[in-house]
Amino acid sequence: MVTSPRTQRRGLLLQHNGGVSDPEDERQTERWRRTPRRPIMRPSFDGVSAASDPAERSALAHETAAAVVHLGRADDDREMTARLVALADEMGLDAMADLWRDSSADSLPGTLWALYLLRTWVRRTGEEAARVYSAGTARAEVASAVAGVAEPPGPEEMADLGDAVLTSVFDGDLALALDRAAAFSLVVSAGRLALADDADETGDDAEAARQTRLASGNVRLADQLSRAARLWRADALR
Repeated sequence: MVTSPRTQRRGLLLQHNGGVSDPEDERQTERWRRTPRRPIMRPSFDGVSAASDPAERSALAHETAAAVVHLGRADDDREMTARLVALADEMGLDAMADLWRDSSADSLPGTLWALYLLRTWVRRTGEEAARVYSAGTARAEVASAVAGVAEPPGPEEMADLGDAVLTSVFDGDLALALDRAAAFSLVVSAGRLALADDADETGDDAEAARQTRLASGNVRLADQLSRAARLWRADALR
């Protein structure tokens, strides 16, 4: 019995169970990594680009990630929190990728990389993010409630969500911030599946395949963030 693409898509969200996530989709992130930015806090990160040994690079990734989180959570400094939330804007995504992109998804640097990448997407493609998210709210009502995006979702609400999640990393409940980001990713995945179904209706097979592929990546991201939340609660996210 041949299963239709639409039926196959309906099972995609059921894959969100905290399983092992696949490597990051290159095509989903490359276009955000090219804009150079004025760096901040660079003295702490200078050794990363020069490190060629994988073990040394891994150690530096974990050290810098721990330093960033500790700096944000050490005291109630709103200015520092704001600077850390905007760290990718200041450093540039390329520099941040050099730091953390190759880290395990179940590690602190891998988790920070995912959160900063999510914030970059919702801020740089706010209209698209809002369109996809809106398309998924009816299919993922529980996840939409957990994500807590203001209604109606627009570019400003998308940007606010990205900032709020990272703000909570530094001065709130980090595990809840991760749960919220995971829920947001699930709603986005549901939205992409809805758009893929719409593309099927119009015979746009290429768009249907693109949205389905991106939806799969969003489910993997939700898995990663959910696992990270559990690890943080167990004091095991390193």
